Amino acid sequence: MKQILQNLQNGSTTVVHVPSPGTTPGQLLIATQRTLISAGTEKMLVEFGQAGWIGKARAQPEKVKQVLDKIKTDGLIPTLEAVFSKLGEPLPLGYCNAGVVIEVGGGVQGYQPGQRVVSNGPHAEIVSVPQLLTARIPDNVSDDQAAFTVLASIGLQGVRLAQPTLGETVVVYGLGLIGLITVQLLRANGCRVIGIDINPERLKLAQSFGAETINGRDCDNSPAVVMSLTQGRGADAVLITASAKTDQIMSDAAKMSRKRGRIILVGVVGLQLNRAEFYEKELTFQVSCSYGPGRYDATYEQQGQDYPLGFVRWTEQRNFEAILQMLSSGQLNFEPLITHRFPIDDAAKAYQTIQSDPACLGVLLEYPQEPDRRQTVNVTALKPAATKGTAGSPVIAIVGAGNFTRATLLPAFKGLPARFKYMVGRSNGATVQSAAAKFGIPHATTDLNVALNDPEVNLVCITTNHDSHAQLVCRCLAAGKHVFVEKPLALHRDQLANIREAIQQHPQLQLAVGFNRRFSPHIEHAKKLLTGRANPLAINMLVNAGDIPANHWVHDPAVGGGRIIGEGCHFIDLAVHLAGSPVTQVVAQQMGSQSVLANDKMSLSLQLADGSVVAITYFANGSKAFPKERITVFSDNRVIEIDNFRYTKSFGFGRDRTFKTSRQEKGHRQQFTALVERVAKGGDWLIPWSDLENVTIASFLAVESARTPVPFA
Repeated sequence: MKQILQNLQNGSTTVVHVPSPGTTPGQLLIATQRTLISAGTEKMLVEFGQAGWIGKARAQPEKVKQVLDKIKTDGLIPTLEAVFSKLGEPLPLGYCNAGVVIEVGGGVQGYQPGQRVVSNGPHAEIVSVPQLLTARIPDNVSDDQAAFTVLASIGLQGVRLAQPTLGETVVVYGLGLIGLITVQLLRANGCRVIGIDINPERLKLAQSFGAETINGRDCDNSPAVVMSLTQGRGADAVLITASAKTDQIMSDAAKMSRKRGRIILVGVVGLQLNRAEFYEKELTFQVSCSYGPGRYDATYEQQGQDYPLGFVRWTEQRNFEAILQMLSSGQLNFEPLITHRFPIDDAAKAYQTIQSDPACLGVLLEYPQEPDRRQTVNVTALKPAATKGTAGSPVIAIVGAGNFTRATLLPAFKGLPARFKYMVGRSNGATVQSAAAKFGIPHATTDLNVALNDPEVNLVCITTNHDSHAQLVCRCLAAGKHVFVEKPLALHRDQLANIREAIQQHPQLQLAVGFNRRFSPHIEHAKKLLTGRANPLAINMLVNAGDIPANHWVHDPAVGGGRIIGEGCHFIDLAVHLAGSPVTQVVAQQMGSQSVLANDKMSLSLQLADGSVVAITYFANGSKAFPKERITVFSDNRVIEIDNFRYTKSFGFGRDRTFKTSRQEKGHRQQFTALVERVAKGGDWLIPWSDLENVTIASFLAVESARTPVPFA
C-alpha cells in the first residue's frame, strides 16, 4: 500500500510502498477514503526535517542536553550513531482519517466491515487503529467533512476547558484551521466570538461564521480593541489557536481578558509570562492536550479501557462523536475550509502547497477505491546488505522493527556470515519497510507466516514487546526454526512452562536469549582473571537505569513485566555467569510505595549455589550524566571493577592494569557471532537452558519478594 513518510534527517516527504497492516486484536482495519493535512502540525514537522543541524538543535534544546550527557557516559561515536539512527526513522504523517472498515480485530464490539469511520490513522491507504480512536460517520456526512473530525476535536477540547456559557464573549487568537473550527463551535454554543489573525481571507471566513474580527497586521493594540468591543469589561475567555514563537500573544491574551478570565492554549506560542498581568486579574491559564481525555493513555488507547461516562463525560472518542453529530445536524460546516485536493500520489505537491501558499487551509488527500492489501513487499535496498550470506550460513527473519533492532541488533550483525531475508512487523508497515531498506533486507512483511513457511529461513530473531516473546518463541520452534529472543524470555511461570515444553519437543533447535553482557570482552577478561579462584565471589552491581515515563508499556505488568523482569534479568544472568553458579535465594526491596514505578528502584540480594553473594542496585532515579553500569567483583583479596563496559580495572592480580575498549562493548556483536556459528555448524546452546530458566525465575522471585517485605520485629 501507499503511505506518506517524512524523513527528519533530510526533510524529504515521500509516498512509499509499504506492507499493509494485518488484523490486530482490539483494532479496526480501515481502507482510507480521505485524509486531511494538518497544516500547522505537519508543516512544523516538515520544516524541522528541512532544517540543518543547528536549526534542529535550536528547535529541541532539551534533546541537545541529552545528547551531551550520553557522549559523557557512552562516548562520541555510539552517541552519534544513536542520533543518526533516530533521525533516520521514517515518520508517518497525518492523523485525520476517514475511511471504511475492512476487518474487525478480536474483542472489538459495535463495528462491522463496510461501516464508514473516522480515526486518527495516518496518511495511508490502509490503517490499523484502536477502537477507542475511531467513531462511526453518519450517513449524511461526506468523507470530505468527516476527515476534519479529529482536528476539530482539538478545538472542541479547548472549548470544553474554557467552559463558555451562553452569551459570553470569547476571543479566538489565530484563525487557521483549528481557529476557524473553534469559531464555529463557540457560535454554536451561543457565544459572542472575536477572531484575531493577520490573514484577510481567514478573517473573512471567520466573519462568515458569525465572528467579529481584528486584523492583527493593521492593529497594533488588539487588547484595546477587545476592551472597546466589550464596554471595557474584557473577554470572558481567550482561546489561543495560533502557532508562533513570540511571547506577545500570551501578553495580549492577558491584557484583553476580564478579571478572573480564562486563557486556554491550544496552539504553540512563547510562554514567558508576565506575572503582574496574570496576578492583578487572577487569570486562569491552562494548556489543552490534543483531542481530549484518554490521549496518550495507553490503557485507554491501546488496551481499550474506556473511562466511565458518569465520571469522564467527554473522552477523545466521545469528542469525535460530538463533532460528527454537529456535522450531521448542520451546526458545523467544514466545506468552506477546503482549499485544495490532491491524490495521494501527489502528496509532495500537497506539502509544498501548505508551505508556500498563504491562502492554503484545508488540504484533502484522496485515495483509490481499491487499496493495495499486500502484506509482503519486495524492498529496494538503500545500501548493500549488512550481512554476508554464504553457502550454509543462517538465513534470518527478524520479528520486530523497533529501536533495538535498528540501532543495536542489525548493526551488530554487519559483516557476519548470515543473510537476512525478511523484516517482519505486526501493524506498522512503514517502520518495517524502512528498516528493511536501510539494512538491505529484500522482503518486508506484516505476516509472520510468510517467513515461517519459507523453508530457507532457519533462524528467527524476536525483538517485539515483552508480552509476545514466549508465544513467538513457541510458534517459531514449532515451525522448525532456531530462535534468538531479546530479553526477557517470559513474563510469568506459565509462559516459561510453555517454552520448556516447546524445547523438549524440538531439542535439535537453538534457543538464545539476549543476555549479551556475558559475551562482552570485559566480562571475558574478568572471567579469565577469576580462573582458579579458591573462594566464592562477592559481586556488587550498580545500575543507573534511567527514568522511563510512567505511562510507558514496559511498566505495565501484563505487557512489559516491569523493569526488573524486563531488564534487571540482564544483571542476574551476568552474576550467574561470572560465578558459574545458579541462584538459590532472592531477597529484594523496592523504594517507596507498592506502586508500579517502585519496581524500577530496587535492591536485589542473591545467594548463589557456590556460596557467592550478589548485590544488585537497580535505580531509575539517577542522573543520566552518571555512568549507567558499574560492576565490582571481590575475590580472594582481589578486586575487579568494570566501568560502563568501557574500562575494566584489576587490583591484586599481580600485574594490575586497565583493560579498555574504544567504545562501549556490551557483547552484542560477540553473542551474534557465536549464534551464527552455532546455527551454521551445530553445537550446544550459547546459554544453557538451566541458566535461562534459573535467571528468569529469579527475576520473578525478585518482584514477588519486593512486594511482600518482611516486617521489622
